[in-house]
Amino acid sequence: MTITALTPAPINVPLAGASIAGVLVVAFGIVPFVGTGYLFEAILTPFLALSLAALGLNLLTGYAGQVSLGSAAFMAVGAFAAYNFNLRIPELPFLASLVLAGVTAAAVGLVFGLPSLRLRGFYLAVSTLAAQFFVQWALTKFSWFSNGSPSGVINAPPLTVFGLDLGSPVGRYLFSLSVVTVLTIVAVRLVRSQTGRNFIAIRDQETAARIIGVPVLRTKLVAFAVSSFFIGVAGVLWAFAYLRTVEPAGFNLDRSFQILFIIIIGGLASIRGAFFGAAFIVVFPLVLSRAGQAVFGGVFDSGVLEMSQRIVLGALIIVFLIAEPAGLAALLDRLKTRLVGAWAGR
Repeated sequence: MTITALTPAPINVPLAGASIAGVLVVAFGIVPFVGTGYLFEAILTPFLALSLAALGLNLLTGYAGQVSLGSAAFMAVGAFAAYNFNLRIPELPFLASLVLAGVTAAAVGLVFGLPSLRLRGFYLAVSTLAAQFFVQWALTKFSWFSNGSPSGVINAPPLTVFGLDLGSPVGRYLFSLSVVTVLTIVAVRLVRSQTGRNFIAIRDQETAARIIGVPVLRTKLVAFAVSSFFIGVAGVLWAFAYLRTVEPAGFNLDRSFQILFIIIIGGLASIRGAFFGAAFIVVFPLVLSRAGQAVFGGVFDSGVLEMSQRIVLGALIIVFLIAEPAGLAALLDRLKTRLVGAWAGR
């Protein structure tokens, strides 16, 4: 049975096919040849990893309506799982380690998603927050995960796929871009499928969804598993392609809130929103940092400037959410509609 009647809000999907093709042509065919090392390492690679993590959380929170504050924990599970698969089974291809890391994160997500069968809203958010503290505790308590490293910080192994060394900034960027592209296509197909419609039905009205035959319990667990898989793979990209170290500190509670802010800023239940929000979170602090150094560099020390940047960023996020609670995706859609209307009225 379909549930179209329970989905008054349309599913936001990426831009038209021609626009997507154009973006991919630029991303794969032009940027690698004209971009600088700073662009790849400080902007594009973290942007891609955070976009994928936000995409995973948006499937769970935006589409399925299940609030989670443990995203960084699932990123950590993915990163450490990939490291240990690579270490313990040397003959295993890295892409296989990547997929198995995502599966491991999905299994952990299933465990921590079990409370969603009884809890909702704030109480569910608190229960998922337990995943954050438990995973960080386990990774620091048991040295096996970090191969006995006294500090718990380990260098990520070389990034090699099909015999190709992707350790350069361009190579890590292209690898991240390829993974994010494939998983974004999977996400688009998922939200357009019956499973995606089931997600939205549970989000909009769980009782009505159960009455018309939607398998609520199974759908919730599927949402947690799929979301955790995406976030776990994003953790691998964050550790192997961006940080190039695997450490619990790279996946702290701040990272979970950062991913949550990304989907709120970009737009809930929007594939594009994950990318818009990640771009805002990655680029805007860099702009603030450069502006602060240029204007107040000789007056205040770096600590004061960094704290000021956080305050300004937080204030702007609040103002933006008041002005446009539906996120950047809705704002850009409205702007596009106005431009088209203005052009048609000429």
